[in-house]
Amino acid sequence: MRGPGGWWRRQTTPEKVETYTRWSFQSFAVTEFVMVGLMAVVPLGMWLGAGLLLMSAVHAAVCMVTVSRSLDWTRGRRPQPVRLLWALAAVTAAVCAVAIGVADHGPRGESVDTAASGVLGIVGIIGIGTIALGVRERRQVFAIVAGFATISWLVAFTRGASLGASLFTAVVALLAGGVLAFTAVVSVWLLDIVYRLDEARETRARLAVAEERLRFGRDLHDVMGRNLAVIALKSELAVQLAQRGRPEAVAQMVEVQRLAHESQREVREVVRGYREADLTVELAGAQGVLAAAGIDCTVSGATAAGLPVAVQSALGWVVREAATNVLRHGDARRCAVRLWVREGRVVLSVENDGVESDGAESDGAESDRVESEAGAGAGAAGSVGSSGSSGPSGSSGPSGSSGSGIAGLRERLAEIDGTLQAGPAGRGLFRLTAEIPLPSAAGPSGSAARSGPASVAAARPVSEVTP
Repeated sequence: MRGPGGWWRRQTTPEKVETYTRWSFQSFAVTEFVMVGLMAVVPLGMWLGAGLLLMSAVHAAVCMVTVSRSLDWTRGRRPQPVRLLWALAAVTAAVCAVAIGVADHGPRGESVDTAASGVLGIVGIIGIGTIALGVRERRQVFAIVAGFATISWLVAFTRGASLGASLFTAVVALLAGGVLAFTAVVSVWLLDIVYRLDEARETRARLAVAEERLRFGRDLHDVMGRNLAVIALKSELAVQLAQRGRPEAVAQMVEVQRLAHESQREVREVVRGYREADLTVELAGAQGVLAAAGIDCTVSGATAAGLPVAVQSALGWVVREAATNVLRHGDARRCAVRLWVREGRVVLSVENDGVESDGAESDGAESDRVESEAGAGAGAAGSVGSSGSSGPSGSSGPSGSSGSGIAGLRERLAEIDGTLQAGPAGRGLFRLTAEIPLPSAAGPSGSAARSGPASVAAARPVSEVTP
């Protein structure tokens, strides 16, 4: 999808928060320029008002650059803009000094004093809030706000205001400057939290892949370690016997051949168990992972017990991929998973809000990277025992599917005549629906249809599935 809307939807959640923060503080500078123009040009006249407006424009431009550089510094992309912060402080002081000079030596009138005071307050408060973005220590932020309030009191008191009026001016400056500075500090803090949460989620996904690879490696070691050691020992014994012309060498090689076939069979079983996904386990795992990410996930409908192994395995992969997309795309708050049987077909529906259709639909997207790594590990392991082996339930299995994502799921489901549909469901919803036909009961007198797994699954009541 092209255009501004497509660009925004392609951003990750941390990038959206950063963009929102950046534009919000830059909008303060634009607001300053507009307000100074409204307050200064008419009361002060064309030339004097235009001069003050020009200085305000320079101040607003420096503020916008400072906001950009400061947020880049908080994200570790560039060094702290110390010189730019001092330059902003100098420009702020210069504009405030000109406003004071206009009030003291410019045209007389209450409107002029009001305009000068307004320019002084607006420029000073926005300058303090922008400077707070580039300061990390809280004490320094408090010192900047307190200094601004003190200077406001001194300016008001030295210009002839009473002690009470001067204190009131200082309190207003303290509160206004403190609120904007506090907003800047909190915004940076929240932005840092969002990025850390995203990094933690990425790390958790990578750890899950690493843990699965370690488990698969342990299984292969347990299966192959002893057999390979025995094969090596018997091969060496056969060599020694053959060199001595002993007939027992043939028996030893026959035993080596038997152990090799046994090892090949065991490796196939390990790979088949790795590729097959238990639907009940996948539903419980998806619900747990989404709940840990703050997403309300409900699982309802028929239970997975009684469904054929091939169907459970394929739907398990659908649940796994759908949960990955919910975690990695958009800002989902709710996810509903429903499983039911209708007209001899098993239907699995995963619906969530906040998921961008273009991101979820695209195969090979960044969100599929973690699952692709796990799939690549399984595929590499599967190649060990691929010679003459078959996938789950005697079919070619997932080994025939290349990659993951929506296209990979369609390939998996196509092997068992299943279909997959994914797309927007209206009102900010995204729905992924998988349908798989149950094995037909074409046996004698149709007895298999009455006693097969399909009828068992269809007869089960619709109930809540709890992990």
